[in-house]
Amino acid sequence: MSRPKLIAIGAVGTIGLLVIGYFLWPSESLLLELEPVATTTPEIVASVPFVTQVIGASVEARPITVYQFGEGPIPLLFVGGIHGGYEWNSVLLANEAIAYLTANPAEVPGHLTIHIIPNLNPDGLVTTLGTTDLRSVADVPNPTVRDAAGRFNANGVDLNRNFDCKWAPESSWRGQTVSAGTGPFSEPEAAALRDYVLAINPAAVAFWHSQANNVYASECEAGVLPDTLALMNAYATAGSYGAVASFDAYPITGDAEGWLASIGIPAVTVELESFSSTEWTRNWAGMQAWFLYFEEPLVNL
Repeated sequence: MSRPKLIAIGAVGTIGLLVIGYFLWPSESLLLELEPVATTTPEIVASVPFVTQVIGASVEARPITVYQFGEGPIPLLFVGGIHGGYEWNSVLLANEAIAYLTANPAEVPGHLTIHIIPNLNPDGLVTTLGTTDLRSVADVPNPTVRDAAGRFNANGVDLNRNFDCKWAPESSWRGQTVSAGTGPFSEPEAAALRDYVLAINPAAVAFWHSQANNVYASECEAGVLPDTLALMNAYATAGSYGAVASFDAYPITGDAEGWLASIGIPAVTVELESFSSTEWTRNWAGMQAWFLYFEEPLVNL
């Protein structure tokens, strides 16, 4: 075969390969469509710091917000500020936890999703401090402030007496008679927490309070759940708090922790040692103890 014919056949073959390659090789648009697949790897998902959601509003229409970290199958819920400005350091502790996990999302283990409600009683915080923006002690005009009025919501109801566990229209707090509302969950703040709990079905719930330097277990009509005692001890030991299996200082009705016990969810009350410190190192250790506690159930999912 002559050289010109070979050249012609070669050219035709080359053109044919180019044409076939054009149709078989991914186009630029297809490559762009494929690129997002890489962004769904666990490492990149874990870098997303948090998701926020407004789960309700207070009596005075202030939002109640939850922050969610991680995407694991086991949800844990931490709640601050149920007693508003009277226990403002519980709000500050929750905000400190949110700030830390936002900056360090990898601290959330892959088997967990952490939910934090920093302030269940924003109206009570405003009563005491005049603001809901509480990020540091510098935001508190007088860190020694103690305002009993800030314990209650704008209807004058003690929210931790408004839940459906032995509810009564009046309850007690340190020898005082307090309003528990017109019925279980009559207050929008309590109803918001109820609805969120029923939506996510947390494996356990911790409420931050002050001041007793103890972790208390929860109970209702059926008594203390077995996991509750284990979680109480885990948090208390890690955080160097006392552990109290049953609160008996005075009668309590309608508490949130008791309601959780009544629906089979372990819950504890973490009472900080002071009214003005977040005791961050101790409480972060307690949270991490819970992270470890729930590694074992993952095997049985």
